[in-house]
Amino acid sequence: MDIIEVRKVRNIRNVLKGGYCMELAKVTSKGQITIPIEIRKKLGIKEGSKVLFLEEAGRIYLANSSMEALREAQAAFAGEAERLGLETEEDVVAMVKELRKERTVK
Repeated sequence: MDIIEVRKVRNIRNVLKGGYCMELAKVTSKGQITIPIEIRKKLGIKEGSKVLFLEEAGRIYLANSSMEALREAQAAFAGEAERLGLETEEDVVAMVKELRKERTVK
């Protein structure tokens, strides 16, 4: 999962040894930051992308909201192909064709 941890740091040297600190960003007077290019690349963030801030156990994480939505959809559909007896891509295509045929008949 491409989520980057952002946390308050008291001793930067300990963080660097642990491998947690990737980049540093300065907050403007409007509360804005520029996400460093390496982090944008790692998360697949482009101009116009939306980011998601997640809090868990006192830590704040930054994630690409589109990727998170995709992961949630994948999790929601986990096991559905097996349940429906779909084993190949051809099975899926046949099911979609049948569903489309049913929609146009009504």
